[in-house]
Amino acid sequence: MEKIRFNVEGMTCAACQAHVDKAVRNVKGVKDVNVNLLTNTMDVEMDDSVSINEINNAVDKAGYHSYIPNAKLEEETIEEPLKDNETPKLLKRLIFSLILLIPLFIISMGYMMNWFKSLHDLPMLVGLIELFLSTIILYLNRKFFISGFKSTIHGAPNMDTLVALGSGVAYLYSVIILFIMSYYVTDSNKLMSLSMTLAFETSGMVPTLIAIGKTLESYSKGKTTNAIKSLLKLAPKKANVIRDNKEVSIDIKDAVVGDIFIVRPGESIPLDGIVVKGYTSVDESMLTGESIPVDKEVNQQVSQGTINKLGTIEAKAFKVGKDTTLSQIIKLVDEASSSKAKISRIVDKVAGIFTPIVLAIAAVVFIVWLILGLNGVNYYSSQETYLSYAISRAISVLVISCPCALGLATPVAIMVGSGNGAKNGLLFKKAETLEETGKATFIILDKTGTITKGEPEVKNVIPFGISKEELLKYAATIESKSSHPLAKAIVKNYTNDLFEVVNFNTLLGVGVEGYISNKKILGVNLEYAKNKKYINEEIENTAIDLSKKGETPMVFIYDDKAIGIISVADSIKGDSLKAIEKIKSLGITPIMLTGDNELTAASIAKDAGIDYYVSNVKPDGKQDIVKKLKEYGKVIMVGDGINDAVALTEANIGMAIGAGTDVAIDSADIILMKSSLMDAYHAIRLSQKTLLNIKENLFWAFIYNIIMIPLAAGVFAKIGLSMKPWYGAAAMSLSSVTVVLNALRLNIISIDKNKKKKSISNIDINEVLNIKDNTLTKEYKVEGMMCQMCVKHVEEASKKVSNVIDAKASLDTNSVVITYKDELNDLEVINNIKNAGYSAKNKEDNMEKTFLVDGMMCKNCAHHVEEASKSVNGVLDACVSLENKSVTITSDKEVNVDELREAISKVGYTPKF
Repeated sequence: MEKIRFNVEGMTCAACQAHVDKAVRNVKGVKDVNVNLLTNTMDVEMDDSVSINEINNAVDKAGYHSYIPNAKLEEETIEEPLKDNETPKLLKRLIFSLILLIPLFIISMGYMMNWFKSLHDLPMLVGLIELFLSTIILYLNRKFFISGFKSTIHGAPNMDTLVALGSGVAYLYSVIILFIMSYYVTDSNKLMSLSMTLAFETSGMVPTLIAIGKTLESYSKGKTTNAIKSLLKLAPKKANVIRDNKEVSIDIKDAVVGDIFIVRPGESIPLDGIVVKGYTSVDESMLTGESIPVDKEVNQQVSQGTINKLGTIEAKAFKVGKDTTLSQIIKLVDEASSSKAKISRIVDKVAGIFTPIVLAIAAVVFIVWLILGLNGVNYYSSQETYLSYAISRAISVLVISCPCALGLATPVAIMVGSGNGAKNGLLFKKAETLEETGKATFIILDKTGTITKGEPEVKNVIPFGISKEELLKYAATIESKSSHPLAKAIVKNYTNDLFEVVNFNTLLGVGVEGYISNKKILGVNLEYAKNKKYINEEIENTAIDLSKKGETPMVFIYDDKAIGIISVADSIKGDSLKAIEKIKSLGITPIMLTGDNELTAASIAKDAGIDYYVSNVKPDGKQDIVKKLKEYGKVIMVGDGINDAVALTEANIGMAIGAGTDVAIDSADIILMKSSLMDAYHAIRLSQKTLLNIKENLFWAFIYNIIMIPLAAGVFAKIGLSMKPWYGAAAMSLSSVTVVLNALRLNIISIDKNKKKKSISNIDINEVLNIKDNTLTKEYKVEGMMCQMCVKHVEEASKKVSNVIDAKASLDTNSVVITYKDELNDLEVINNIKNAGYSAKNKEDNMEKTFLVDGMMCKNCAHHVEEASKSVNGVLDACVSLENKSVTITSDKEVNVDELREAISKVGYTPKF
């Protein structure tokens, strides 16, 4: 299987695109075809058994011409299809056409309006002048006729067919009238009457006005590729490298991996490399969209096209040519622009039958007006005949119905949208991704490196039976073989010599294992250590206490004995909170996945503002979760590690954090170059804006034809609404330009603003994910709280209790609600709050007593008794039963019965106690 890019000549509209696509798809062995009207290119995926000639022959038979400008797609440069070779040709043709059209229009209209009295008596001469001028104009625009004729004889009429028919029919009709005029050369009245029906100005004006539109369209289309062109300009042409101990300047194409290149302040970095000497600050905004320069020192990576701002550096090239980051970005943007969105395939089907339908409509219109004559027309020229009117209406239908706008509606928006994304560090691999991302229902977020910085630090080292130094040495030894961020934090914390480790193995989603001195060593999470019974209850509680602080405890086992716990904590990225809030405002539900234990996951999720999370999840578990959620809506997966690759592939849309692993980036549909979660939000918004732009373009393309075709056909002629054929040509050109200009608006829109939406998911996510809520709550009455500072003190005191996940105090209820896991020690809670300066008691310890009351007849009576009872000191609540003639009192202390009796008596009822 290989993918090859062809250039295609002769395509002018969506119908052409559809015919080329269909012709190539019919070649046996072709798997997929993407024809791009915007760049006049075609990407073909085909078996090795298919020859280039077979593809070219299929295109030729369809009436077009294809060829390979360079070698295979992955080896060719992008510049060739982006060169604007068409606009200069169109402009030249347009200028000469206008030079001839102006006198043609003046003479024809002036003659009809009797502007030139000297020519009034020379109708034959006027006709010959118009014939001469219009013939040259048609010759200058002969491409319409050549293309239209070729496509028609191949059974695939296109836009050029309509233009050629429209102007050609007007020209031939006028030539025939001119011959008839020569017969009546002696009959001045008949001659004058016939001359008024000449339509040479229509035959000349239609192709000229279409040429105006095509020129503006071509120029505007060139603007849509500006993003890729600007990226291409970033690539330096020369590099200063050290060869034979001398600095020499070479062409970029001659650079090889391993070259040492020198970059001075203000110069562009010519290759992807690793700094081997010097220190500097690099402007990477052209790749990531981030305006703040990034410091670079020895062993750090620099990328081609970025700007060295500060000092001179030497770097060793590790990527050259097509493998550099910049080249890969350009290739991704180009492929996204050349691919097709789902909606464009529908447009292709419509465009494929659009031109034949228009031809049929024009024929019907001509026949109908021949039958009706001028009876259905409210206003017409005194010289108009039923034949000339019927021809005029048919020509109007032909020239106003060209499907240019229809064919451009989708590709121009995709081109501008993907280019805009590249400028902002958002790389969409396919047009379909750009279309579908904004439709997501769920977004699944990996924790480490996605929500958090991915740069954890060691917080606590707790040895069991050995020294801290020994624990760190054992831990650093086994973790030195792992690439996990937690492992790197532990290794970074120990700088001395390590043991020798053999038979190292990664336990996916659990930890690592190996052998030191023929004894097995494990570095695993709490859940695994607990299930394998490596730890006792005391060690487990120690790990749980660390987890409650948001730290991740790693338990180390050596020779089947727990030798200690090292806890590591990773802080949330500065913009993650804002990004999650923004994503939620779009109606998309964020879900966090992490291999951390429940308490750590709960802490991070709470701090990040995420309502749903899954802890202790392994890589295959991530894939299962994605599968489950896909049943209820589109799923975005955001990750950065090897563990995320499978889930990224499984999701409807996979987003890879740019600083992540190559495996994750290769598995993803979108690459977020800045490694910021805000870019996930920006990608969703850009997708939504692009899809809206496509729909706007299609709306204008369709509504234009829906309104203008009936008008051109003369449906509204009875009320005086009609049009000349050249009006239609002008309107058709304007519609194409409007679509392109609307797409260019994507360059100036803000993707950071949005209108808030409620979550579009109304399902129980916990039930779908089979997440069991093992947390419990308990409320305590607290006395002595006077202000918000008191509330804070009570909450902080409560959170210090074992197993407590969260605590919320309230002045309104004079209580604190504690969320905890497993068990809660009441005495510890009460003592902690007491030590903070307040008194507390379990609300469940409140007393209940029931008293009989006579005289209550209705709900109003019950209400009076309840209110009276609640007014008594110590009463927390009162519940009246009319059936039992009683009131049940809930209190936090012994109630004064006399005080209660007096309160009830005052409202008119008789206490019986």
